[in-house]
Amino acid sequence: MNKTDIEARFGGLIRVLMTPRITIDKKELDFFNGLERIVNLIVEQCVKNRKKLMFIGNGGSAAISSHQALDFFLNCGVKTMPFNDPCFLTCLANDFGFENVFSKQILPIAEKGDILVAISSSGRSPDILNGAKVAREKNCHIITMSGFKPNNPLRKKGDINLYVDSESYRFVEASHYLYCDFVLELLIAEIKK
Repeated sequence: MNKTDIEARFGGLIRVLMTPRITIDKKELDFFNGLERIVNLIVEQCVKNRKKLMFIGNGGSAAISSHQALDFFLNCGVKTMPFNDPCFLTCLANDFGFENVFSKQILPIAEKGDILVAISSSGRSPDILNGAKVAREKNCHIITMSGFKPNNPLRKKGDINLYVDSESYRFVEASHYLYCDFVLELLIAEIKK
């Protein structure tokens, strides 16, 4: 690998990172307006009304979920919940099937007005889709973060849908992490006002 290869890879990530597609009610927003809408939703529901900010994801997206739940809690005092405890996941997968590991946790815990951040690189993971379905039934707000194909089913489940136009797991996951971090930084600034 040479300098040109490294520059090409970073350039690809930067292009993907700067061109997300954010939709609300099938209407596409520009990147900055979309992030602002996410921050405003979290301020209204989680800061002002003390609702929960819940995260779900598999694999690398689970790691993003855990890290972001901790960061939002520590830096903003927001009540957060990542639903990825290994004991819960293995028990629920064994008893109810892996496709229900999040929905079985969300059902008794979610309350009207809470926010679910559903993260899936493919947007096709049955456990994530079922989690979003239950959150909708519980009258939660839903923010989705997905990638790969623009017509993935998760992208149709949210109130705010953030889509990364790439089929690279690395690019999609890195983008999702950074977008969450951008939202966190904007939220910290908003709280300090």
